[in-house]
Amino acid sequence: MGGMDAHEHLKQAAMAARHASHELARSSRATRDAALRAMADALRAGMHDILAANARDVAAFRGSNAFLDRLTLTEARVEAMAVGLEDVAALPDPLDRVLAEWTRPNGLRFQRIATPIGVIGMIYESRPNVGADAAGLCLKSGNAVILRGGSDSVHSAAAINAALQRGLTVAGLPTGCVQVAPNADRAYVAAVLAGAGLLDLIIPRGGKSLVERVQQEARVPVLAHAEGLNHSFVHAAADPAMARKIVANAKMRRTGICGATETLLIDRPIATALLPVLIEDLRTLGCDFRADAAARAIVPALKPATEADFDTEWLDAILSVAVVDGVQGALDHIARHGSEHTDAIITQDEAAARAFLRGVDSAVALWNASTQFCDGGEFGFGAEIGIATGRIHARGPVGLEQLTTYRTLIFGSGQVRP
Repeated sequence: MGGMDAHEHLKQAAMAARHASHELARSSRATRDAALRAMADALRAGMHDILAANARDVAAFRGSNAFLDRLTLTEARVEAMAVGLEDVAALPDPLDRVLAEWTRPNGLRFQRIATPIGVIGMIYESRPNVGADAAGLCLKSGNAVILRGGSDSVHSAAAINAALQRGLTVAGLPTGCVQVAPNADRAYVAAVLAGAGLLDLIIPRGGKSLVERVQQEARVPVLAHAEGLNHSFVHAAADPAMARKIVANAKMRRTGICGATETLLIDRPIATALLPVLIEDLRTLGCDFRADAAARAIVPALKPATEADFDTEWLDAILSVAVVDGVQGALDHIARHGSEHTDAIITQDEAAARAFLRGVDSAVALWNASTQFCDGGEFGFGAEIGIATGRIHARGPVGLEQLTTYRTLIFGSGQVRP
């Protein structure tokens, strides 16, 4: 940082972001959409540099295969980032929407209007594509963003940000709209967390330890998520073929994402017949297991689960397995071990499904679908900036609408208050 300490660098970045956020808030949808398309073009044009930077990060990485998958970029993944920006550009403008309108007896007319939050600080870990997704959503919703990626992806983040800023310049918007931390210095995270008066909102996207640190230390409002300790419950009235297809996808499509199922719950009446088939399907795909006593009585080769295993977000090809008694048994297990992120029931019984959906207190609940649909793109948001599991402001995938707040306009005709 050229001798500049982390707090001073953040202060200067935040000043540039504040100026940019004012310009964004006044900009037309056409201007913001043109910038998004120019950013997409710049990602494609910078493909070689981005992949070369990512190769440096991958070569230095020493973690698990699941996290390596999250870190690795390919031409297809860079293209997906570009398409994501274009998809966001095609979405309706989230700003200046009339959220509510009413008139008082004195003739005053009130409008509640969607408006940007302002300057957002985003702290994320291995997945470098998160920076592009966050930049696109923030820009479209009129917010400036300062990104701090993980140390594992520092070169990738810098190359992606350079491309995004080239796109902003082409579109005539200030580069302060999207900025990235200059290096992997941990002091920059501390500066972001202490950024009261500089930032309006912090969004952490990463593992449990990162989120907990942000929540404990931040002096700025936080839009946080818990770990994705997700469950798929196969009810007694499940269609077996459907259950096999959904469970395999929910666990093994991508094991390292927060929407992956981490625990399989199976209803006792069908466990003896169906559990061995589900286990064999998953084992063929490379999955390992941690199972309770009832599941091991049916499939003795399964490794025993500890109580802590049911509280573990594996983010890997490992699945916790438990036999439960009906919908209430599944709900009880989820209440003890879940993180209120994403939970699913597989059943042909509508009453059972509705009891589960009503009883589970997760940000996202599904009936007869894979938990991996907990994703902003799948929600039609174009992309997501994260999954919110708190109870204030937003829950589930955070897209454009969730990156706005509101203000109130009042239209009078000379009224004064008595």
